[in-house]
Amino acid sequence: MSVAVMTDTNSGLTPAQAKELGVYLLPMPILIDGNAYYEHQSITPKEFYEKMRAKADISTTQPSPADLMDLWEEILKTHDEVVHIPMSSGLSGSHETAAGFAREFNGRVHVVDNHRISVTMRQSVLEALQMTKDGKTGAEIKAYLEKDGLESSIYIAVNTLEYLKKGGRVTAAGAAIGTVLNIKPVLQIQGGKLDAYKKVRGMKAAIKAIIDGLKEDETVRFKGQKLLIRAAYSGDDSVGEMWQAELQKAFPDYKIEKDPLPLSIACHTGADALGVGIMKDIIR
Repeated sequence: MSVAVMTDTNSGLTPAQAKELGVYLLPMPILIDGNAYYEHQSITPKEFYEKMRAKADISTTQPSPADLMDLWEEILKTHDEVVHIPMSSGLSGSHETAAGFAREFNGRVHVVDNHRISVTMRQSVLEALQMTKDGKTGAEIKAYLEKDGLESSIYIAVNTLEYLKKGGRVTAAGAAIGTVLNIKPVLQIQGGKLDAYKKVRGMKAAIKAIIDGLKEDETVRFKGQKLLIRAAYSGDDSVGEMWQAELQKAFPDYKIEKDPLPLSIACHTGADALGVGIMKDIIR
């Protein structure tokens, strides 16, 4: 059977990268001052961060059901099945919405609850592509990705508490105190939900906390497995280059690559956030 792989821009894939890979890509909408923009289509990263610095009202929303189903219908004209990989159900209702609409496609659309986002979600897309080449069905790919999805960790350090406050993850009072004390929360996704990992003072301490967490994952949780470590960042490319160099120094046996955080995630982290994912690597 011919199985297509589809994801959204929460994976960090750009339209050019998706086209090269043969992946169908759904752009995530971003609301800025009440107007909808679509990543890589109607707003560039430079424009997004300019609006963020100007204190525009920025939030995220789900793709419209019409956009989602129209893309499925288009794909199914040339493929037997679609494997759709949205962001973790623990972070958004996008999975539940998509799974509901998929029922109208008589088993031809498989919506994966992969428990991932950003660089780890990107890896799941690549694994799904590998499995299509191996002749796996949509149901088999979905089953594997849902079982394997928890076998990863993401760490994120934010440089500002403003957007966590806006999202209700810290109180206004807590954000004010944290700003005065230079508190940098390190967050973790290990199981699909965003949880607090550590609170430290300053980004230097946050970087150390992340690297310590990665080393524990490498030597304990994922001991003996082939692994991949991939950096992510928000804001200027210089931030990503610095972060990539720090990780490469800490893990010289790995080839550390990097991606900008999707704008739909940067809405919640602000600029100058540092992220990293560690995951199993089954790609041949």
